[in-house]
Amino acid sequence: MTRAFVVRPMATACGAEVIGLDLRRSTEVDMATVTQALADHGVLFFRDQDLQPEEQLEITRRFGSLLRVPYIKHLDEYPDIIAVLKEADEQQISTFGGTWHSDFSFLPMPPSLTLLYALEIPDVGGDTLWSSQYSAYDALSTGLKRLLDQLQAIHTGWPHGTNGPSADAAVSRSVGMVRNDPSADREIVHPVVRVHPVTGRKALFVNPVYTQYFHEMSPEESGPLLQFVFEHATKAEFTCRLRWAPGTLAIWDNRCLMHLAINDYDGSRRLLHRTTVTGERPVGPNG
Repeated sequence: MTRAFVVRPMATACGAEVIGLDLRRSTEVDMATVTQALADHGVLFFRDQDLQPEEQLEITRRFGSLLRVPYIKHLDEYPDIIAVLKEADEQQISTFGGTWHSDFSFLPMPPSLTLLYALEIPDVGGDTLWSSQYSAYDALSTGLKRLLDQLQAIHTGWPHGTNGPSADAAVSRSVGMVRNDPSADREIVHPVVRVHPVTGRKALFVNPVYTQYFHEMSPEESGPLLQFVFEHATKAEFTCRLRWAPGTLAIWDNRCLMHLAINDYDGSRRLLHRTTVTGERPVGPNG
C-alpha cells in the first residue's frame, strides 16, 4: 500500500502540487484521487519523480490513449515523446511554447491532457505559466458570455490570416518542425466556449497561436474582440506559475487551460520530455 499523499493548491484559479506520491507505484485508488484533483485544479505538479521514457509513457496511458502529435519531430526511439529542448548556444531564439496557447487546438479532436517531465533545467528562469479558462469565462459579463456562447472560431496550425503562428518564427533548432503536414495546414472550426466533458463547466477555447478568426466573420471583424478575449484570458489572477526542477512532472488539462513557457534563460540548456493524451471533439453550450 502506498503512503498517504497530499494535494496542496498553489493558486486560487488553478494549479496544485501533489506531495508524497511516486506515480510509478501509484494504485488505482491513487490514480482516482489524482484524476479528481486534476478536474478540480486543471494542472498538477509532482516533484522528485524519477522517470525513464517507458515509465512516462506508461503513466500517460493511465489517463487515456497516447496522441502522436503532428508536425513536431519525435524522439527516434520513442515516437510518442517529443523533446522540448533549447540549447545553451541558441541565443535570441523563441522557446517552444513561448506564446499563450492550448496544445494543438487546430486538431479535430485536440489533446485532453499533456504531461511534461523536466530533465535539465536552467539555474534561473525557464518557468511555465498556466491560465484557467474557467475563471476567465466566469469573470466575463453576462452579455459577453451570451455572445461568445453562440460563436465558433477557425483554428489552424500554420498561418492563414491575421493571427496564428508566424510562418518565419524562429524556434529552437532542437525542436524539429515539419511543414506541410496536412493535420496542421487545414482549418478546423471549434466553439469559442467549450463545455468540459468531465466537469460540465464552461471554458474559453480560443488562443493567440492557433485561433485565426470567428467563423462566418472576416479577420478584420474578428480581430478587436479576439484580442480582448486573449488579453482577458491571461490576466494574472487566473494564473499559476511553476518553477521547474529536474524530476518535476506537470500534468495539465488543455480543455480548460492555456499555458506559456517563459523564454528568459538564454545561455542555459533546458530539456523536458512531453507526452500527450488523445482528446475528444470540443462541444459548445449549444451542443
